[in-house]
Amino acid sequence: MSAKKDIAVGLYGIGLDTYWPQFEGLYDRLVGYQGRVAQKLRGLGARVVDAGLIDDPRKAGDAAELFQREDVELIFLYVSTYALSSTVLPVVAKLKKPVVALNLQPTSKIDYASFNALGDRTKMTGEWLANCQACSIPEIANAFLRSGVSFHQITGYLDGDPFIDQALRDWIDALRVASIMKTSRVGLVGHYYNGMLDVYSDLSRLQAQIGPHFEIREFGEILELRKQTTEPEIDERVALIRDEFDVQPDCLESELRRAAKTSVALDKFVVANDLDAMAYFYNGFGDDRYSDLIASVIVGNSILTARNVPVAGEYEVKNCLAMKIMDSFGVGGAFSEFYALDFDDDIVLLGHDGPCHPKIAQGKTKIKPLYVYHGKVGQGLSVETSVQYGPTTLLSVVDAPDGNAKFLVAEGVSEPGPILEIGNTNSRYRFPCGAREFIDAWSRRGPSHHCAIGVGHIAKKLEILASLLGVEFIKVC
Repeated sequence: MSAKKDIAVGLYGIGLDTYWPQFEGLYDRLVGYQGRVAQKLRGLGARVVDAGLIDDPRKAGDAAELFQREDVELIFLYVSTYALSSTVLPVVAKLKKPVVALNLQPTSKIDYASFNALGDRTKMTGEWLANCQACSIPEIANAFLRSGVSFHQITGYLDGDPFIDQALRDWIDALRVASIMKTSRVGLVGHYYNGMLDVYSDLSRLQAQIGPHFEIREFGEILELRKQTTEPEIDERVALIRDEFDVQPDCLESELRRAAKTSVALDKFVVANDLDAMAYFYNGFGDDRYSDLIASVIVGNSILTARNVPVAGEYEVKNCLAMKIMDSFGVGGAFSEFYALDFDDDIVLLGHDGPCHPKIAQGKTKIKPLYVYHGKVGQGLSVETSVQYGPTTLLSVVDAPDGNAKFLVAEGVSEPGPILEIGNTNSRYRFPCGAREFIDAWSRRGPSHHCAIGVGHIAKKLEILASLLGVEFIKVC
């Protein structure tokens, strides 16, 4: 599986060199503010390449060369005071990297009484210039827009502003996930579920737009690894399953051992192919070995999903990517589809058969025997759980008619209440726009019938990720 990549961000401040001889201490004060910005970014786990305070176009060229040499993935532009746009554009235009303008005052407001009591208009002007970050923002935006530079902006104050702390965290988190997606290896095993037209995907476009490499493999590889599995390995995996899951009394020991044997093989398969996620489906008709294998993968694939290798059934490649995105943000990513609407409670029921995400389950995930896998081959052990109660976010990677990927997002709440106890993931969700409006608004955007569900509200992070990847972001509620 791909190693975590160092997240490098560029930071440069801007100012006007004309001010430094006019206002004693202003330069050092602004450099100090920039140091606090760098400290915040380092505290979020980023490697900060600080080019210092740029106050003329020649220094801007040096900053661009530094950022290029250090291979930064994102540029933070700290507006320390009024500065000429000619010091800004050379850095950004040369690198072609995303840029975030930080419009950060030192404090939430100027202390008017202290300011006016200074009694020296030169000192007063210097104090004002230390607080006039907003002055340059329109000029910078104008220069960027006229030059075709895409940029973002964060406005607030430097210390004690929870909005700024969260905004910076969102950007670093999204940048980290973008890096993960660009270096991930997604295994595709088997074939599409025949007839699901919405699930069929253009792998070349998805790789070009979102980044992962797709590794197409065969179920025969897993079958061979399964044959090599030893009894001690099976014993150890049975013990793990009993420890991590709530195994129901009607589960036969023979079924547990069958699922454990397959789980060990799946782990080895993922390691052998260096996979970070996987989508699969297989019928296994005409060969009992394959039928036995495919009917015993649910528990093992759930274990992989809990270990940050999300596994999507029905060869749903797009939703595998959505699951990997949610998992990379640390919020899970349960494979889901619409089950029903509860009009009396204004609730949407979502769930799915097959692998679940035990790490975001409400309590311990149950393992139950199923005597029919509806719409699929065989029988065996399945998993039943609900997504943790509380705020949730839905993500669908949409393959739009124009060939461009889009992120379709909704924020809701997972609520306690009756579910369908049929051995599947199954949860009750409430959306602020109501069940009726939500299902219509969601479906109109043309997603597949699957989505990935994570815990917490992370629509803002997903919006930033979409901008970093260059895909459209749509939030329905």
